[in-house]
Amino acid sequence: MRIASVATAYPPFRYPQALITEALQSRRRDNPGECRLRDKLHSNCGVEFRHLMFPIDNFGMFSGFGESNDAWIEGALALGQEAITKALDRAGLTVSDISAIFFASTTGIATPSIDARLVNQMNFPSNTKRTPIFGLGCVAGAAGIARTADYVRAYPKQYALLLSVELCSLTWQEDDESLGNLVATGLFGDGAAAVILAGDETPHAQRPRSLDDPCPRVLDTRSTLYPDTEHLVGWKFKDNGFNVVLSAEIPELVNKYLRANVDEFLGDNDLSVQEICSFIFHSGGPKVLEAMENSLGLPENALAASWENLRDMGNMSSVSVLSVMEDYLMNRPGDPGSHSMLAAMGPAFCSELVLLQW
Repeated sequence: MRIASVATAYPPFRYPQALITEALQSRRRDNPGECRLRDKLHSNCGVEFRHLMFPIDNFGMFSGFGESNDAWIEGALALGQEAITKALDRAGLTVSDISAIFFASTTGIATPSIDARLVNQMNFPSNTKRTPIFGLGCVAGAAGIARTADYVRAYPKQYALLLSVELCSLTWQEDDESLGNLVATGLFGDGAAAVILAGDETPHAQRPRSLDDPCPRVLDTRSTLYPDTEHLVGWKFKDNGFNVVLSAEIPELVNKYLRANVDEFLGDNDLSVQEICSFIFHSGGPKVLEAMENSLGLPENALAASWENLRDMGNMSSVSVLSVMEDYLMNRPGDPGSHSMLAAMGPAFCSELVLLQW
């Protein structure tokens, strides 16, 4: 099976990090200690720009969870349609070619789900299979590719679509002085990504690779759940909505487990870390990226695309690794026959690894 296309969509409001920080600080001048800490945290996030679904002046304007979640639905539908349309155009496909949609998000909820609404909004076939995925957080981009690959492995004549939409800014809590929330307001941004996977018996999977259409194959995937780590990252749901849980222990966990997971996964495919030409990793934050580099003993600039994505977009939760994947497809494809590894980590705590061949 092959990745036929990847496309991203971003909100119209893009701000420098300093402007976002100042806008948030202006609402908390009565708490100089919090402002000093926010300044320090935001300046160390490795982020220079972020897209937000709504103007930064709207922060604090939504009254409670209901209004903010309605805004999430509105934004998810708009960005989702844009990302899907671009992915279909790049693959030379239409909605009638798609047999299944996997939808991943962890920053809002909807019933009917966003994928169902888009089926109607975009005139997908009425028999399109749908799998909404909630709660995987940052790992959902890689996990979504893995689950979508499972589908086209079972149905090799079909195309399946993964859509990820994350509007992280709608989960920022104005009155939450916790370290996790202050980090979140400096780290996370908004965006969407769509990925189309082609089963082995589709025209996309059977045509030869070209420089204009690299379309890497998905060779294998691996899911790993680390026991007794549920407390490290996730949400606490309160009357005001989503309240972030973000532990400083995450880089330690990456250093502890990632190398062994990767070595076992690659070993099962008769490969080693040294034989991987590129590492398409989730842009989790400076300390997480450094832990990934250190754990795997990567050479300098091996994660340059992830660092650049963090700088230009912030951490977009499940969208980030898909945004990095788009960069590789468009600008940094591997040589024919070479291998790449796509990876992300997230709540539970867990990791998802995807082995690709160009």
